[in-house]
Amino acid sequence: MLSRPKFPLIATAALALIAAMPAQAQERPGEGVTITMARPTWDTGWFHTEVYRQMLAELGYTTTEPMTLDNPAFYQAVGYGDVTMWVDGWFPNHDPYRSAFEGGAEIVGAVALGGAMEGYMVSKADAERLNITSLEDFKRDEVKQAFDRNGDGKADLVGCPPGWACEMVQEHHLDAYDLRDHVNLIKAGYSASMADAVAAYESGEAVFFYAWTPNWTMDELVPGEDAVWIEVATIDLPEHLMPLADAATRAGVAGCVSDPCRLGWPASDIVSVVNSDFLNDNPAVRALLEAAEIPLEEMSVQSARMNAGDTDIEANAAAWIADNRAAVDGWLDQARAAVR
Repeated sequence: MLSRPKFPLIATAALALIAAMPAQAQERPGEGVTITMARPTWDTGWFHTEVYRQMLAELGYTTTEPMTLDNPAFYQAVGYGDVTMWVDGWFPNHDPYRSAFEGGAEIVGAVALGGAMEGYMVSKADAERLNITSLEDFKRDEVKQAFDRNGDGKADLVGCPPGWACEMVQEHHLDAYDLRDHVNLIKAGYSASMADAVAAYESGEAVFFYAWTPNWTMDELVPGEDAVWIEVATIDLPEHLMPLADAATRAGVAGCVSDPCRLGWPASDIVSVVNSDFLNDNPAVRALLEAAEIPLEEMSVQSARMNAGDTDIEANAAAWIADNRAAVDGWLDQARAAVR
């Protein structure tokens, strides 16, 4: 008896393999593609960077360990395609860097819309004791003396390190409000400077610092309890930000000395900035970035954990994804649908 030929079996197996390939490609559209990610020098952006990195990995992309870059280096690199992306653009605060990347990269989606506030804070007890409500009060001798920690006759302000966009605004404020002779702007590493300020506060000293949301400082020096937001006398910003002057006054700011609160800084959106050629070749990434978002409050919680010593950002991001699995799966499905 002749045996049946094996060719039909081989053909059947081949057809099954071919049939399975499109489904696999749709599930992991990034298979074989590498993303060179970046993250900012401020570590409060590292958690959501890791969340996005892990979501991209679920789509099949190979993602590098994020490289830490300051603003000028990143925006130039992403425009040229030397790095692929980051999820830490602050706009309009980062508008001065547009000329470095536009034409080669673009803003996509929003990690958090409008809630990224910035401003100046003062230890609450000292604000009440010295009747401090605005930057103008730091021209008074008794106020300068209370906040002078290095003995130079000026109030010490924990500010932004060189290369951060907020540094430019703070330098503008020193001139616009005639504070050069009254305020000493500390530009050392922010986390270390703020850790020192928190320790000083806990020892009963007066503290004066720049703050933003989301940030671990909001848990260490709670607005309205430990510290208060103070105002600027008038809104005065660098020229490129003046069209957004209305956004520098906000209602309902917890812990502000007034409502509405004249913070002096327009609220920013936290957004992704991605190389345009990469986006054109990878519609799944564009769709994911347009769909995904992370609440500011949850970023602050994670930032506080890291500041307290829990530095396993990868594990914390994985836990956040697990806790929000339904939402994440919906975002990933939208990404996969973009390539079908």
